[in-house]
Amino acid sequence: MTDVTISPDPVRRSRRRQLVTTVAVAATLLLASAAACDDDTDPGLPTVQQLREASTIHDRAKLRIGVNPDFPLMSYLDGNTRRGFDVEVARYIARSLGFEGDQSIQWVPLTTEQRVEFLRSGKVDIVVASFSITDDRAKDVGFAGPYLITTPEVLVLKEYADEIQTIPDLRKKEYAVCVAGGSTTQGMLKELSVPVGEADSPSDCRDGLLDGKFQAMVSDETILAGFLSEHPTEFELVDMPFGVEEALGIGVPLEDENLRDLVAYFLAKSYEQSQRGEATAWQTAYITTLGNWLGEAQQPPPIGAPDLLDHDDKIRQ
Repeated sequence: MTDVTISPDPVRRSRRRQLVTTVAVAATLLLASAAACDDDTDPGLPTVQQLREASTIHDRAKLRIGVNPDFPLMSYLDGNTRRGFDVEVARYIARSLGFEGDQSIQWVPLTTEQRVEFLRSGKVDIVVASFSITDDRAKDVGFAGPYLITTPEVLVLKEYADEIQTIPDLRKKEYAVCVAGGSTTQGMLKELSVPVGEADSPSDCRDGLLDGKFQAMVSDETILAGFLSEHPTEFELVDMPFGVEEALGIGVPLEDENLRDLVAYFLAKSYEQSQRGEATAWQTAYITTLGNWLGEAQQPPPIGAPDLLDHDDKIRQ
């Protein structure tokens, strides 16, 4: 990653970051259930250990985590160490599941289109890779989350920043727009009648911008912020009113409800800690990565997190 010496646009950093209505409602339900869960002496509640022993990871020496290979700020290699917001969230989940340290993790790089395939074929145990939760994907993948609410935005070469400002601008024949195949953004642009060039990954779109093959690319704002951090003098982020918010979730095999519930439980545990004003791994991950480019954000409450007994918590108290 190149050193960044130029500060991000403060206007960009102050963009609205509101949760979708369903997530806001879920927050109320989650806080209520958390209060009820304070009395963890209920013998009827399953334990974290019971779910772990019943899940597909119970005999794993390493947790196999699918991640994006080259998304600055989100998931990237710094020498031999993998870093980024998604990576730190993945480390928190791995640690909570009993996989302490990177020596207990097998990082599996995958493309946008491979996320569902790798889960269905058993090549990975979980996927933490800017994975938007959708009804269609939920037919093939179990989701825990969301752990972040984002929006699609547009990244353009600076020389086109004044010309590409609206959705009609994206439809103009003189501009070539890139999108990653298999992304939710691709379907959104199709509905908006925006002609696009399809690439294998957002990184390929970035390279196409730098090579002059494309004048703009559309993707999740977290991904675009990473590319902007690499090339702040060449790119500009355009806040375009698509009117869409996306909830990023952690993918697990559809049939492994125990693992899904465990991941959701630990996301909920982090959320509840943040609501009590405690420092969390999520907050540290966000502040040190995306925060400088996208402004402040709060961890959203995961939907459908179960009540569990966590005996490890009792040991630490």
